Amino acid sequence: MRFFFAFFCCIVFIGINACNNHTTNAVVSDTAKINGHPAWIMQGNIYEVNVRQYTPEGTFNAFAKHLDRLKEMGVQTLWFMPINPISKIERKGSLGSYYAVSSYTDVNPEFGTMEDWNNLVKQAHEKGFKVIIDWVPNHTGADHYWLTKHTDFYVKDSTGKPRMAEDWADTRQLNYKNPEMVDSMIAQLKFWIKKSDLDGFRFDVAWNVPDSFWTKCLAELKKEKNVFLLAEADKPSMHKDGFDATYTWNEFHMLNKIAKGERPAFAIDSALNHTDTAFPAHIIRMFFTSNHDENSWNKADYETMPGAIHAPFAVFTQTIKNSVPLIYSGQEEPFLRAIRFFDKDTMTFSKYARADFYRTLLTLRKNNAALSADASFKKVVVGDEKAVYAYTREKDGKKVLVILNWSNKPQTITVKDATLNGKVKNVFTKTEETISDKPLQVEAWGYKVYEY
Repeated sequence: MRFFFAFFCCIVFIGINACNNHTTNAVVSDTAKINGHPAWIMQGNIYEVNVRQYTPEGTFNAFAKHLDRLKEMGVQTLWFMPINPISKIERKGSLGSYYAVSSYTDVNPEFGTMEDWNNLVKQAHEKGFKVIIDWVPNHTGADHYWLTKHTDFYVKDSTGKPRMAEDWADTRQLNYKNPEMVDSMIAQLKFWIKKSDLDGFRFDVAWNVPDSFWTKCLAELKKEKNVFLLAEADKPSMHKDGFDATYTWNEFHMLNKIAKGERPAFAIDSALNHTDTAFPAHIIRMFFTSNHDENSWNKADYETMPGAIHAPFAVFTQTIKNSVPLIYSGQEEPFLRAIRFFDKDTMTFSKYARADFYRTLLTLRKNNAALSADASFKKVVVGDEKAVYAYTREKDGKKVLVILNWSNKPQTITVKDATLNGKVKNVFTKTEETISDKPLQVEAWGYKVYEY
């Protein structure tokens, strides 16, 4: 009896400590919210999937073979670039733009069938992933069936014909003054939540769609499921409309300037402070070093942050305040050239040279509450502010110290804050170290991340 009583007490003790340990992999309820956002995204991450270019086959079934690898790397949320059929009228290149949609409720036969897609989503969910898809609400392709059945769904040019969106000849601009179009768009978004049990959407050119639509649409989507909603926009109003996250274009452009040596490290403060003052409280911002646009058109990250330069900026995107970080297809390899947008251009995987680096960061985010999007942030001065950027994140008694050398020269740093001195875990070396007020060296383009 004494043995069983002792065993019982031990089990109770372990259970209590597990509940109090904020760095355990506790299962987050799919319906739970934090500050109005799905709780599961707060310490999560996003991986953008370019299905066409991901494998030689360019199909849903072929991509599915990478799920286990991505899960092992720590990926949580899979964002699929548009999976819809592509218009043929004025098509760009041999295969066309993903963003010239010919039907919102079908899948691109280039990728497979609806059954293939739903099987992929089911597999992803069974492995613990969340799945969101890219949605193009600003415009349709130039031969979407609405153009023959509902011409009043479109903005007309001076001749009375549906006009193209921006200067994209393969598209036609939707008319958000038409309430029937608005209701149709919302209905077709709901279709995918019901059909595929999706966990959210990334909305293309969200900045050019009226706030009045978003207010109505997003509220209705949230009634269907606890979805994550990402806007391709850098506008404060998008958060008031109901979006969970927006793009950090200002921060990204500043990071590129710092990487080139055109601006000092502390210049990032101006972009971060803009978010603090212009945006609502308790928001999420998507940080990145590359995405499909930046890779194809602006040489990110293989030229904007080449070689070793990439690492300290990637660490920043994974650990900074308000963040949900993005990794684009191939960055873990890394695939070091622009991926063609309108033609087949298979990326190759063999080295996975950055996989361990990303795994370390993604695992840290998942396991440590100090990197939750709503964790506190405090800038710390540890050396030359023109070269070194440092800060702490803290929540639920957990703390992380991040030190980034954004320069091409080694830097000497000193952690003078007594509250940061003591024994810590170096996240990347996985060793215990002691931080004191004695000088430390950080190599050119180096980084240090410590857990307290």
